[in-house]
Amino acid sequence: MSFLKDEGGQGAAEYILLFGGVIVIAVAALIIYRLYFEGQSGLKATADIDKVRASATPIP
Repeated sequence: MSFLKDEGGQGAAEYILLFGGVIVIAVAALIIYRLYFEGQSGLKATADIDKVRASATPIP
């Protein structure tokens, strides 16, 4: 019954779950950004970029 007390593989399983979660979040972020820049979402990337450029332009 010593195999019930062995926790050698526990660390590997935790790393797999951790990296799996990170990968899922990264893929979701990529999909959201792709939709944002293609203009398929309700957000307008062009308008946001124009606002940033206008605010970064120095006032004469």
